[in-house]
Amino acid sequence: MIKAFKLTDRQQEILDLIKNSISQTGSPPTRAEIAELLGFKSANAAEDHLRALAKKGVIELVSGRSRGIRLTDTAAFTSATTHFKQAMLPLEGLAQLTLPLIGRVAAGSPILAQEHVDQTYYVEESLFNKKPDYLLKVRGMSMRDIGIMDGDLLAVKATKDAKNGQIVVARIGDEVTVKRFQRVHDHIELQAENPDYQTIVVEPGEAFEIEGLAVGLIRNTMLM
Repeated sequence: MIKAFKLTDRQQEILDLIKNSISQTGSPPTRAEIAELLGFKSANAAEDHLRALAKKGVIELVSGRSRGIRLTDTAAFTSATTHFKQAMLPLEGLAQLTLPLIGRVAAGSPILAQEHVDQTYYVEESLFNKKPDYLLKVRGMSMRDIGIMDGDLLAVKATKDAKNGQIVVARIGDEVTVKRFQRVHDHIELQAENPDYQTIVVEPGEAFEIEGLAVGLIRNTMLM
């Protein structure tokens, strides 16, 4: 389950380094490589930062292996900031995804219908563990406590299925919402991550559909 957390600038730098290493080479870096790339005096300093990241739930450490670092699902929500121009324009030399930004969704129509696309973003592929299909602008603060804020762009992988605890984009009647999915006995709960918002209960027979899974986040710092 994804929990609320906040990384220091150095922790974010190390996490981004791990993601880039996995994206480019298929393997995480060693402690010595992290120390060398970030200018630490010893691998022990890198180890201390890795343990702090593990405590915050964004990585798992595998003992007995020099490259024993695994990203968790939570890590997808940490490389959240990018400049507006970087997301809008293609950059040479980078593996990039071309993602449509979905605006208001008309009732009863497919979420990826052309009339819902506000604009197109070019996003570095290494930001995501799973390849997203589109971006959805977050409205409101119901998922605040796991770092998903009003105005953020949520990277979404299109799917109709979800497991308990995953963050989903769901359609309830005429509304599209971002919530944590939970199937409970004979009904479905869409849980907020903000105590100011109530859980949405979907009873059998209600108009409900999963539109996708959240796999990452972009925060437009130029617009804040």
